[in-house]
Amino acid sequence: MAKAEAALAAMSVNFEEWLQAEIARLNSAMSLVQAEGRSEANMEALYHRAHDLKGLGATYGYPIISQIAGTLCRLIDKPEKRLTSPLALVEVHVEAIKAAVRNKITTDENEVGRALVQELEAKVEAFDPEG
Repeated sequence: MAKAEAALAAMSVNFEEWLQAEIARLNSAMSLVQAEGRSEANMEALYHRAHDLKGLGATYGYPIISQIAGTLCRLIDKPEKRLTSPLALVEVHVEAIKAAVRNKITTDENEVGRALVQELEAKVEAFDPEG
């Protein structure tokens, strides 16, 4: 167990860099949607980037990113929802993830982070109450 913890600690030096790379991929996918419009392929790529961050956010020390990315995944988890979900709400999720990192908001224990997560969850719930 001690060896595993030591290995994780050694890797954590790279977490910020890896997180930035994941966010860059998410941002690129969002930019493609904005430039080319919503196609199945563009929205699926965006979904996969969000899904990666859903799984990796907490690992990289940002559980709030896992929460926000999870809400984004719920919003666009099915092909039909990817083409009908409010694009502005999709964009806000991407911007919220970038803002969390930029402002070092790691959890929803942060007052701003908590309000942001609650608002995003409420908006997604209003769009897709059956989830």
